[in-house]
Amino acid sequence: MFWAGIEKLENIKVLVVDDEDEVRNAMVEFLSQEGYDVYYAKNGIEGLKKVLEIEPDVVLIDYLMPGMDGISLCKAIKNNSETVDIGVILITGVDDLEVRIKGLEAGADDFLNKPFLIPELKARIRSLSKIKKYRDFLKTYQETLEAEVEKKTSDLLKAHLKLQKAYEEIKELSLEIIYRLAKAAEYKDKYTGFHIQRISTYCVKIAESLGLSKDQIDLLKYSSPLHDIGKLGIPEKILTKPGTLNKFEREIIKKHTLIGAKILEGSKIKYLKVAEKIALFHHEKWDGSGYPYGLKGTKIPLFARITAIADVFDALTTDRPYRKALSISEALEIIKNLSRTHFDPELVKVFLKIKNQIVEIKNTFKDEDLKSEKSFLEFFP
Repeated sequence: MFWAGIEKLENIKVLVVDDEDEVRNAMVEFLSQEGYDVYYAKNGIEGLKKVLEIEPDVVLIDYLMPGMDGISLCKAIKNNSETVDIGVILITGVDDLEVRIKGLEAGADDFLNKPFLIPELKARIRSLSKIKKYRDFLKTYQETLEAEVEKKTSDLLKAHLKLQKAYEEIKELSLEIIYRLAKAAEYKDKYTGFHIQRISTYCVKIAESLGLSKDQIDLLKYSSPLHDIGKLGIPEKILTKPGTLNKFEREIIKKHTLIGAKILEGSKIKYLKVAEKIALFHHEKWDGSGYPYGLKGTKIPLFARITAIADVFDALTTDRPYRKALSISEALEIIKNLSRTHFDPELVKVFLKIKNQIVEIKNTFKDEDLKSEKSFLEFFP
């Protein structure tokens, strides 16, 4: 289709620039009869104006003209990015090597010596016009491709934004579910206060000190508040009993790990998947003496080990039905002494190293400042 269009002579525009009326008129008449779209100019200045107006495929330029000569006109055409692809044939009256060199330096595509043969002129016009139209085709094709790429890029960006919006909506829904579940567990235990907010923030600080990735930290941040979700299945009279629990009651309490995992199992939400393991394993101990399965060492999932330290520290430093809160220094000493037995020793080192940040979190989320209508998402934007 492309080459077929080039072969049609009426599609080829030729500009003749010559100051000699007889020569110019003869070429115009002949080329018009041959089917070309022919234009003319009487000098270089007029020729340059016509080049910009009609955008010809080929320009026939006489070398010797007053004012702007053929070399100057050729340079003006070839030094303009809008006209550089126009074929320029420089017509000279002498076969002079110096003239040809100047013409080539100016950017001329071809030369004809006067007098020239008509078939030769036609062949050179046809050859240069094909090159010009091919370059025009490439430019148009490139512009079309660029426009298509731009459109595709725009479409992809819009699709990405839609996916991002959908992801944010899913994340927000997931966090809302976590908040509602965590609040449900809080209502069961009247003494927890800001417990879930503190646990989450303690866990984040430990994870950051361990150098975990942002994605891992976010998972822990939003999953750890559900560690005690299983308390929903524990009778309130046992949860809030002011005295020491008997053996039977302690066994009932231990079941909250299994109940929590059961509540969370089978979810496709990544936060709830992680929360399931935390709920199940956060009472396992480093030496294997914990529950429900007596896991030992690194067989206990990392997030559960981190949550365990945060949970015990918070329990020690807050009032409970059966005792008053310990001081922060007393709680830190207990955590230190439970290294290698209850807790992962490396996590204990990290926890003690960031004790100032832990104290700051403790002071930020004071139970006496609790406002019942505060949303979980207000604390974890």
